[in-house]
Amino acid sequence: MDQVDIRARIEMLRQDHRDLDAAIEALAMLPMPDAIQLQRFKKRKLRLRDEISMLEDLLVPDIIA
Repeated sequence: MDQVDIRARIEMLRQDHRDLDAAIEALAMLPMPDAIQLQRFKKRKLRLRDEISMLEDLLVPDIIA
């Protein structure tokens, strides 16, 4: 995977993260939100954030101190 592919994947994951954020907000606004679905969305959002962080780390060269 080269840097262009990594950056494209990061952008796609960020969009998914934003979409999940909107879905969580919309679900939370319901009179009787589905707590299990909210929890699933939040866990998925965390997994996306972890993957974004891992990919961003691949873009930063290791610096030997």
